[in-house]
Amino acid sequence: MKLVLSEEEQFLKDTAKSFVEERSPISHFRSLRDDSDPLLWDKDIYSEMVKLGWPGILIPEEYGGSNFGITGIGVILQECAKTLTPSPLFATGVLGAYAISQFGTKEQQEKYLPQIANGGITTALAIDETSHHNPFQIKMTAAKDKSNYILNGKKIFVIDGASADLLIVLARTSGNLGDSTGLTLFLIDSSSSGIKKIKLDMADSRNYANILFDSVKANDSLILGDAETAGETVENILDVGRIAISAEMLGNAESAFNITLDYLKQRKQFGATIGSFQALQHRAAEMFCEIELTKSSVMAAMRAADENSNELQRLSSLSKTIAGETLHLVSNETIQMHGGIGMTDEYDVGFFLKRARVAEQIFGSSKYHTERYANLSGF
Repeated sequence: MKLVLSEEEQFLKDTAKSFVEERSPISHFRSLRDDSDPLLWDKDIYSEMVKLGWPGILIPEEYGGSNFGITGIGVILQECAKTLTPSPLFATGVLGAYAISQFGTKEQQEKYLPQIANGGITTALAIDETSHHNPFQIKMTAAKDKSNYILNGKKIFVIDGASADLLIVLARTSGNLGDSTGLTLFLIDSSSSGIKKIKLDMADSRNYANILFDSVKANDSLILGDAETAGETVENILDVGRIAISAEMLGNAESAFNITLDYLKQRKQFGATIGSFQALQHRAAEMFCEIELTKSSVMAAMRAADENSNELQRLSSLSKTIAGETLHLVSNETIQMHGGIGMTDEYDVGFFLKRARVAEQIFGSSKYHTERYANLSGF
């Protein structure tokens, strides 16, 4: 397993770096937040991402994608995180594209994948129903009624749920709460009768929603994968999503660290730059080491996904755990080393802390994944 980027992957990373620095600096995110933009992402910026082929990276060439792999989309998300670029790329280009590419029928792939690749639709994965991530704690029901399933229930904290055109919804068709069996995934048009979206105001000023389903109809053609066996399917989709969000968290930590280093070199106290103080040097060195460790764990997880490794689950949880712990440390230290000004809205470093606290919880916290890693390892 190579833990370095190929020439093509490095080119993709460099392209993403140039794009976000030029077209979507942190000031752009600030303007979206200050203007109370209803989408909380820029359609024009996302259209440019589409032209660069980013939403199609996990989509086969026959459907308009490039099939470039998890590492390809991961390095893009890593660079986007450095300028806090908001977009539906994660929810659509990772979760939606991967789910339909891997588990969709031929008809579903032909219908949705070209639209994802060309920016025609955005998607959202609707899984969680409780404040703590658990993909098997599903109360939402999908009861069979003649030729249709009738969906009733509620999904919370749906990423890009407020604007998504297509919802990938996990519902219980049999079994009991907590069972990994008896679950089925459905592809639901978000404009369907009986769906109500409640937009959420989160600390990171991104696009989230709680979604209510009241007698929403879905026929057999809308089932993603096999009925009753979505427990294993959704874990696979989530593992890919966890790796991708870990790459984003890595980029967030890298940028916050670099901003802090620059500040340490500029800020003077007692006639000397504060970066010359040994205590702060030690703290900066600790952050550097943790970021390097995170790079290795995220790269190993991305490679495992691309190589369809048997270690995918363990490495996915490992990368999410380490990325979460590192980002928590770096975001805290960033604020503390900036002192009082770090708490003000004038400085950008506060945005990294706010994004960190939300990203840490997406698809499982470090605590959740430490326990999952231990269980998968036989402890």
